[in-house]
Amino acid sequence: MLPRHPHRTEDCRAISEILQRVGDKWTVLVVGKLGDGPLRFNELRSAVGGISQKMLTTTLRGLERDGFVTRTVFPTIPPRVDYELTDLGYELLVPVGALGEWARKNTERVRAARARFDGLHA
Repeated sequence: MLPRHPHRTEDCRAISEILQRVGDKWTVLVVGKLGDGPLRFNELRSAVGGISQKMLTTTLRGLERDGFVTRTVFPTIPPRVDYELTDLGYELLVPVGALGEWARKNTERVRAARARFDGLHA
């Protein structure tokens, strides 16, 4: 029996794993803000808005682990920590920016589709 699709299972798993990291809303917002240059934790938290300290910490750790962000600690009192995109992180800005722009352009169309759907299934 032939498979229904020509994709290899390993490729699908790899794509899914990466999309889980880069496709969540906090990652998109954090990467977008860091695209303007390095930021300290609280600067980033203020710039993103609405993100809890725990969620920002979790998001930054994941981005650092995956090679999108670097964390630099400066030996000052109190310690200063800057977060900055790596080359890989800057490459991610292109599709993230395009996705954000698409979302801004199509918000009303999506809302209208949801309203039609909800009206039919109420």
